Amino acid sequence: MALPKEGDYIAVESYKHDGQLHRKWRDTMVVKIEKNIIIGVNDRTLITESDGRKWVSREPAIVYFHKKFWFNVIVMLRPEGTAYYCNLASPFVIDREALKYIDYDLDVKIFPDGEKRLLDVDEYALNKKRWHYGEEIDTILRGSTIELLQWIDNKRGPFAPDFAKIWYDRYTDLKPEYKHNFLKGK
Repeated sequence: MALPKEGDYIAVESYKHDGQLHRKWRDTMVVKIEKNIIIGVNDRTLITESDGRKWVSREPAIVYFHKKFWFNVIVMLRPEGTAYYCNLASPFVIDREALKYIDYDLDVKIFPDGEKRLLDVDEYALNKKRWHYGEEIDTILRGSTIELLQWIDNKRGPFAPDFAKIWYDRYTDLKPEYKHNFLKGK
């Protein structure tokens, strides 16, 4: 199967451990693709929840996926500043339908003022029992949480100071009809 190219649009699908679809983002433009990394941008894209509820994202977002790490990162470009939503999740796979991963409930949110919060610990504990995550997955996710926090503290990858600007500019370059550059305020 051919991988998408820069400028192509893909769907992104998150699943739960039991294989059920959790959430789907319809249109994400690929702005960077390497052997292990896909970076995409979506802007006011249609999102469909597992219960069929649909909504449209409010702001541009840059998404960072890696084939080797058990987390992915959504960089949300908000008027009050950049926020991050980090999913503890399986490494991605991609097929003809979408980029796919398993969401393991735990999330780290970083607010524009730099405050960090670990979210959904109770949901993780419940689903760990419900879907029998097992010690191997639990160990991987604990280590991945520590690694993710190190990336945040060291401003690595999607947390680097210029990451959002570089990839949002690339998005606007690939989509010339998009006149407003969110990060430049034009």
